[in-house]
Amino acid sequence: MDITAILGVLLAFAAVLGGNFLEGGQFQELLNLPAAAIVILGTLAAAIIQSPRQDVSRAVKLIGWAFGDNQQDVKGSIDKIVQWCIVARRKGLLALEKEAEKEKDPFVKTGLLLLVDGKGSDVIRSTLEVDLITSEQRDLQGAKVIESMGGYAPTLGIIGAVLGLIHVMSNLSDPDGLGAGIATAFVATIYGIGIANLFLIPVANKIKTLVLMRYQHQEMVLEGLMFIAEGQNPKAIQQRLQGYMR
Repeated sequence: MDITAILGVLLAFAAVLGGNFLEGGQFQELLNLPAAAIVILGTLAAAIIQSPRQDVSRAVKLIGWAFGDNQQDVKGSIDKIVQWCIVARRKGLLALEKEAEKEKDPFVKTGLLLLVDGKGSDVIRSTLEVDLITSEQRDLQGAKVIESMGGYAPTLGIIGAVLGLIHVMSNLSDPDGLGAGIATAFVATIYGIGIANLFLIPVANKIKTLVLMRYQHQEMVLEGLMFIAEGQNPKAIQQRLQGYMR
C-alpha cells in the first residue's frame, strides 16, 4: 500500500475542511447527499457512456493500483537477471524453467519460458515487445477514462448547483430559508471541483507515471533476457543494466 499517496489525499481534503472551519463554517454545511449523488453518479455515468466497458473496468482496477504496492525494484531485478545468467551458464537454459515457476510477473515468466524453449534474442524481443506495448496502451487508456471523469465532475457540480437553485427559487415564500438554501446548492460545485482536482486528475497523472516506470522496468528485463540468450557473461550484463538505475 502506498502510504504517501493516501496521506496526500487525506491532506488535500483536510485542507478543504480546515479552510471551511477557519472561515467559520460547520462540517455539516458541506454534507449534501443529493449533491453527492448528482456529481458522483453523473460523472460515472458520463465515463460509462464515453468509454468501452473494458476501459471502465480497467480504470477501476488502476485506481487500486495507484494506491497499492507499485514500486519497481530495479536493483532486485538486475540481481535476478545476473543470477539467471549464472544458472544458464552452469546448468543450461533448461534450468531456468524452475526460475520461471517462481515468478509471479507474467511478463518475466513468459520471457524465461522463451529462453527455456531455446528462442533467439529476436524472437524474445518481438514476443515480449507486443506484450509490453499492449499492456502500456491498455493502462494509458484506463488512465484517460479517469482523467475524463476529472473533466466531467466540475460540470456535474454546476448542474447540481443549478438544480439546487431551482429548488430554492421555487420556495420564495420562505425568505428566511433562502440564504441557507443557496449555500446548500453551491455544495455540489465544491464536490465537483474538489473530486476532480483533489482525486481524479492527480490519480490519472500518477497512473501515467506508474505505467512509464513499469515500461522502463520491463524494457530492462527484456534487455537482460536478450543478453542471456546471446550468451553474455554475468559481469557484462550487470554493467549494461546499471544505467537503468540512474
